Amino acid sequence: MNAVVAQQDEDFGLSDEEELLLSDPDMSEVEVELVTAALGEPHLSAGRMVQHFENCFARWVGRKHAVAVSSGTIGAWLALRALDIGPGDEVIASPYGWHQVAHAVELTGARVVFSDINYWSGCLDPVRAADKVTPATKAILAGNTNGHPAAWDEFRKLADARGIRLVEDSTEALGSRFQGRLVGTFGDLSVFDFSQPSALCCGEGGMVVTDDDVLASELRYLRSRSIKDRRSISVGSRVPLQALMSELTAALGAGQLARIDRILEKRKAVEANYLAEMQSFEGVKPPYVAPGVDEVHWMLYVVHLGKRFSGSACNDILEDLETELIEAVMYCMPMHQQFHYTQQGWKRGDLPLAERIADRALALPLHTHLLPGHIRFIVKTLKDSSINVGAGAAIY
Repeated sequence: MNAVVAQQDEDFGLSDEEELLLSDPDMSEVEVELVTAALGEPHLSAGRMVQHFENCFARWVGRKHAVAVSSGTIGAWLALRALDIGPGDEVIASPYGWHQVAHAVELTGARVVFSDINYWSGCLDPVRAADKVTPATKAILAGNTNGHPAAWDEFRKLADARGIRLVEDSTEALGSRFQGRLVGTFGDLSVFDFSQPSALCCGEGGMVVTDDDVLASELRYLRSRSIKDRRSISVGSRVPLQALMSELTAALGAGQLARIDRILEKRKAVEANYLAEMQSFEGVKPPYVAPGVDEVHWMLYVVHLGKRFSGSACNDILEDLETELIEAVMYCMPMHQQFHYTQQGWKRGDLPLAERIADRALALPLHTHLLPGHIRFIVKTLKDSSINVGAGAAIY
């Protein structure tokens, strides 16, 4: 490292070659002890730890049933299958998101119908989604984008009025609250993901929650073939997956869940440091929180660059951050611009709000190991780069 960078590191409390990662899971002895206990059990799959994690998660969220699965995308796929959605059906979904579990619609054989987002929250817009409903529409898959709750009152009214199902994508949200309720309690089925950069991180894995006994039973049937079914001739009527969460993953998840309130509290402190440091940017708006939203737990700290920043300018800023060992990425590539969907006729220009936000949405590190000095260094580096790249333009 050169002398200038070394002096900056000293000023901000960074050690030489310290990389500021986008995501860094918060682990403790609790997780180690539970994983060690799981390793001592005779079953590493379909054992007691998965059931324990499911029961604890259902209680924490406030749902009757929780079904552990191998990933959020698989969870969404199982949810759609449990609703008997398949070829010939349509599901309305947002093109904008980190985990992009709407790919699950394609995996069922149904057709995904993308609809544009609310410019401020980044979530699927219920008014625009209503215009996409056809006789073939069987469900709406709406997400709490980057932790911000969607407009669940409007979506519930829309789903009930049109006789369609509502699937809540909470793969980017954990702990956020809307009108006094945790996210994950609004859909007929709700899906969580525990891969990075989730606040509750198991490496991989997910959970589907519901209050419907019939749907929960169908989810468990479709999730995996049990040992008792090895001689069954009826299993093939609805072919199940092998999508069960392992005992080790469940042990890790149970340990994280036992500490989740403290983890979220620590992440809130990091967010507060970001908010304070971001005031150094003239005209920067704090993250938007919609009416009715009680609390947002962001998955990542996302900054929206001004319209004067081109795509190449955004890449230059990312390169500047990388040079200073700060891991940052563009938040997502909208799904309707991805190759698979362009082959179906989707193109840039179809969903201008999602495109406008995605073109300049920069995701910065957010995890419990970030200290105030780290945040000052990240924001200063971002500010210096944005001024150089944007010829004096402030982030907007």
